[in-house]
Amino acid sequence: MRLSMISAALVAALIGYGSTIALVLAAAQAVGASPAQSASWVAAVCFGKAIGSALLSTWKRVPVLLAWSTPGAAVIAASTGVNINEAVGAFVFAGCLIALTGLLPPVNRMVSAIPTGIASGMLAGVLLPFCIAVATYAESDPHLVVPLIAVFLVVRLINPLFAVLVALAGGVAIAALLTDFTMPVFQLDPQPFVFIMPAFSVPVLIGLGLPVYLVTMASQNLPGFAVLRSNGYEPPVAAALGVTGVGSAIAALFGAHTFNMAAITAAICVSDDVHPDRSQRWKIGLPYAAIWISLGVLGPVIIPSILALPKAIVAVIAGLALIVPLIGALASAFEVPATRFAAAATFLVTASGIAAFGIGAAFWGLMAGLVIHLMEPLTRTQPPR
Repeated sequence: MRLSMISAALVAALIGYGSTIALVLAAAQAVGASPAQSASWVAAVCFGKAIGSALLSTWKRVPVLLAWSTPGAAVIAASTGVNINEAVGAFVFAGCLIALTGLLPPVNRMVSAIPTGIASGMLAGVLLPFCIAVATYAESDPHLVVPLIAVFLVVRLINPLFAVLVALAGGVAIAALLTDFTMPVFQLDPQPFVFIMPAFSVPVLIGLGLPVYLVTMASQNLPGFAVLRSNGYEPPVAAALGVTGVGSAIAALFGAHTFNMAAITAAICVSDDVHPDRSQRWKIGLPYAAIWISLGVLGPVIIPSILALPKAIVAVIAGLALIVPLIGALASAFEVPATRFAAAATFLVTASGIAAFGIGAAFWGLMAGLVIHLMEPLTRTQPPR
């Protein structure tokens, strides 16, 4: 095993964990997860994507690296009126849909038929409130937030990949200096998993499970496959969707939301710097898996510290981490002129946060965009006046 593989896997895992762990914990809190259930959530998704990465990389001899669904976590964190049991039911549902997408070509074609602009508009609407929260907390808690933003901006000038990770460390330091925050007593739990009985509520399956599935497919799996193709690999689409779908459904029983193909962190691990021989780069899946298992085991040590931070710091870290995904989602939403109006409607309805009939705004935003998209040909056929 080359040292370059180990170092690239370590950097990718630390960036993936540190940049969005605050968002994952915000998602857990939004559905009422207890501290033990939150730790189980993180451990289960870490173990799931570790096992999946090692399995797919070894089986297909392709560097398949998996990540937790960051946009999925954002959808969950934006949800209201959902308890942990209903959320677990929605996660199981989303995992099954991902597996079905890989196994059934008609389902794959149906999902692929949703215009990219509309799917991106839904994601942008979900992400917008988190990014706005950065400015909101900068006004209400400037002594905590402004230094944190300054650290983020300075590090971003040097290395954007580490900006959120360093900001998280800075948030801990700021909280220790300016608040009564104290680090919790570190205790490793040899068995961090907590079984959570799923509850299947139709409004939650439609309002939470379906949007988690759609944003995971559109914003994580498709870019992840594109990263492999751009580096000269043929991605094992059916196998990857089957493994991540079934694995996510199983991990959901211990609280975890979906995991999927990695994109940004995968790009770190498939370059020529990792190994000059492209046919040998699949081996990076093994140290990558080992590091994620270690992070899963350390969850009971790391997570209480983050949960003990002031709410403003956690919210701002999550918001800063989502600025780049928001930019990408907005650019994709309005890239194609033919779907811009439908994408705008999707974005606005989703960002509004409405929850009609107990179904969340992400679903209604998607429906609004699809209806307007289907109506567009009618407007073009109207005779001029």
